[in-house]
Amino acid sequence: MRAIYKKKGLSEFVLPCLRARTIRAFMADASSVEEVCGGDCAPVDQFITPWTVSVASGCTLMRDPRYNKGLAFSENERDAHYLRGLLPPAVYSQELQEKKLMHSLRQYQVPLQRYMSMMDLQERNEKLFYKLLIDNVEELLPIVYTPTVGEACQKYGSIFRRPQGLFISLKEKGKILEVLKNWPEKNIQVIVVTDGERILGLGDLGCQGMGIPVGKLSLYTALGGLRPSACLPITIDVGTNNETLLNNEFYIGLKQRRATGQEYADLLEEFMTAVKKQYGEKVLIQFEDFANHNAFELLSKYSKSHLVFNDDIQGTASVVLSGVISALKLVGGALPDHKFLFLGAGEAGTGIAELIALEISKQTSAPIEETRKKIWLVDSKGLIVSSRKESLQHFKKPWAHEHEPVKTLLEAVKAVKPTVLIGSSGVGQTFTKEIVETMASLNEKPLILALSNPTSQSECTAEQAYTWSQGRAIFASGSPFDPVEYEGKVFVPGQANNAYIFPGFGLGLVMSGAIRVHDDMLLAASEALAAQVKDEHYEKGLIYPPFSNIRTISANIAAKVAAKAYELGLASRLPRPENLVKFAESCMYSPVYRNYR
Repeated sequence: MRAIYKKKGLSEFVLPCLRARTIRAFMADASSVEEVCGGDCAPVDQFITPWTVSVASGCTLMRDPRYNKGLAFSENERDAHYLRGLLPPAVYSQELQEKKLMHSLRQYQVPLQRYMSMMDLQERNEKLFYKLLIDNVEELLPIVYTPTVGEACQKYGSIFRRPQGLFISLKEKGKILEVLKNWPEKNIQVIVVTDGERILGLGDLGCQGMGIPVGKLSLYTALGGLRPSACLPITIDVGTNNETLLNNEFYIGLKQRRATGQEYADLLEEFMTAVKKQYGEKVLIQFEDFANHNAFELLSKYSKSHLVFNDDIQGTASVVLSGVISALKLVGGALPDHKFLFLGAGEAGTGIAELIALEISKQTSAPIEETRKKIWLVDSKGLIVSSRKESLQHFKKPWAHEHEPVKTLLEAVKAVKPTVLIGSSGVGQTFTKEIVETMASLNEKPLILALSNPTSQSECTAEQAYTWSQGRAIFASGSPFDPVEYEGKVFVPGQANNAYIFPGFGLGLVMSGAIRVHDDMLLAASEALAAQVKDEHYEKGLIYPPFSNIRTISANIAAKVAAKAYELGLASRLPRPENLVKFAESCMYSPVYRNYR
């Protein structure tokens, strides 16, 4: 009997909850859509009896967040599943539950309180959590992710209640495969993993960085439609160099300095090998918030043997390239006509720069070595030029062009005369009034992207960009800013949020059974997102579409990514669906309650 349950995809930890008197007939073999996305995909909810097996009853059912419906259990369900007396007599619809929760959330004045309330809901009622997030995405996205998640990570030890992922530390060296087997779900499609060394713009938060993988995977489900049980957040704890954490008696991670060198590499190698052995060739491993020196090396090392993606490098690059492509309709000219200047030459800056160079190369058929010359980078020591090449880190060397040394960003703006200014420095208020005014003097409509997170680290605010440019700047940021009124006109700043890209990108990889990530998939995702910006958005100065339509946006991105995977021969799920957009939509997880009979 256990083998039958496992074949049907039931997790082992629910087996003891099964009661003989509640068991009914099993579903027929899964359709191709269900094989991709599990039992909570749209067509399964619409066209077949949702529940053919009751996995639990009574308190056990109510305490399992995947199946709990709270006051939404009907009168018949309360009788059939031994819930009489365990709930108050009122019966709510899911919509009424949602209305009540949003009212409660809006009473909190502190964003972290809203975050904690949402995390409590996720641990109590999974479907209601995702329904709430999907239906109120523009209001709740800043709560469950940037910027509030940054504060949550800083205080993670204090607000920690229940583990939401796997913690793999140096103590588990030699036993990582056994640790993975401890996770109750066996059909994992996406893993988001961090080592906590560079959390947003907040630095080394060690084990407390777990808030990032948890938040990212919540968005994979809400925005991209991957089922929650297929998502696994992981934190690799190799210690921390954060003295405050090391001296905190309540710190939940390893109290030692960070492991480096061969010890670090060996642990990551064991982890990557174990993941592939446990979950197969097609599991997507997303590296998140690793420090520069490890991020580039890990992506380069494992991109040839695993399905890996670094959102800080590739996801950021894709969403920014999309914004630049979209902005061309407002600023004029073709992409190869523009000149780019970056403040910040880390994983985000160089990743964006490389993808822009690839897109220009694709459009012009020019060698990428030539297209890189349209892109200049400034780091902490000034403009990256050829005379500095010997002292540069390897990922900065392609951007060392012929030019005399320039020390400051303002001098670089005056010397390079860029049409696009991009900030990825992680340092707030570095786009000064003089720099923005200089950009405005050089360009009728300067494109200014202040990408650093959280809000306190943004290179400038939306109000500063619009005011200092006399309302002529096209502006987008990494963190959200409210609309700005300047001389009687309201400007709506766009948000270059990676959440536009990675959920749809991941769905495209999963639904095509991709085995590797290719740069052309990132270009396809950028172009698909840019195509979703309509005239009514441009009229408000937006270069990104509103998040209220994010599931449709994700489906279109997924379709383009999957199409590219099939074109490149990297897709393993055959035959190819005729309509990839409809197939993507049909695969998406549905947070609507099922009827338990």
